[in-house]
Amino acid sequence: MAAWQHDGVAVVVSIAVAPVKGLALEHREAIELGSAGVEDDRRYYLIDESGHLINQKRVPALATVIPEIGADGLRLRFSDGASVADEVGLGEEVTTSFYGRPVRGRIVSGPWSEALSAHVGSPLRLVRTDLAGDGVDRGSSAGVTLVSTGSLQALAAEAGRDWVDGRRFRMLLTVDGLEPHGEDAWLGLRVRAGSAVLDVVGNVGRCAVTTRDPDTGVRDLETLDLIEAYRGELPTTEPLPFGVWGRVVEPGRVSLGDAVEPL
Repeated sequence: MAAWQHDGVAVVVSIAVAPVKGLALEHREAIELGSAGVEDDRRYYLIDESGHLINQKRVPALATVIPEIGADGLRLRFSDGASVADEVGLGEEVTTSFYGRPVRGRIVSGPWSEALSAHVGSPLRLVRTDLAGDGVDRGSSAGVTLVSTGSLQALAAEAGRDWVDGRRFRMLLTVDGLEPHGEDAWLGLRVRAGSAVLDVVGNVGRCAVTTRDPDTGVRDLETLDLIEAYRGELPTTEPLPFGVWGRVVEPGRVSLGDAVEPL
């Protein structure tokens, strides 16, 4: 993360998008936030033979696959140096349950499903959501997640570590300049990030994906036990809170170094 001058104001120090839900993150210098968040964030996802949603919690090896979306299509880069790329074609319609919420999409035709299946050792299919934002856990009206470096430092202290990699939490924005869990104070407030305005609505509850190393997928840190130990008694909108989520109420651009502050 870059060291930005903030003079008492929180600033964006990391922007991370997941073009394919469950695969590695893509770090960007700037994003455009629309009403559904970042248009290509979680736009693609994976299902198994039974049509169930697949992520790193079920298939840890997905952490080692790096997706890249460009004007010429989709590329996946694998840990052995291999890559597959092509233009995206759409086929069969499917509806997938995202934690009880139906998401409509189409199977992606091309080399990716076969390559991913070979990589993890079980059949997978790549799907593209019909609507931008539908692949986000809480739906298209919840397109922004945010955590502070102060919160990551607090967790590191609980774990007896010098540092905890924020990528394991898969947040869109990481900000510097807040005290530990200072982002919780924004709940219920309207916040400006760059030229966009957000309504901060709720806590982000955590699952077992956060226990895994973001580069290897290996379980190496008991994040859930740690969060339960020092934040388990807090009032929260979701269990095991770490970071917050919000809705975009005024679209705009967010870049590294931009201020983030309540209005």
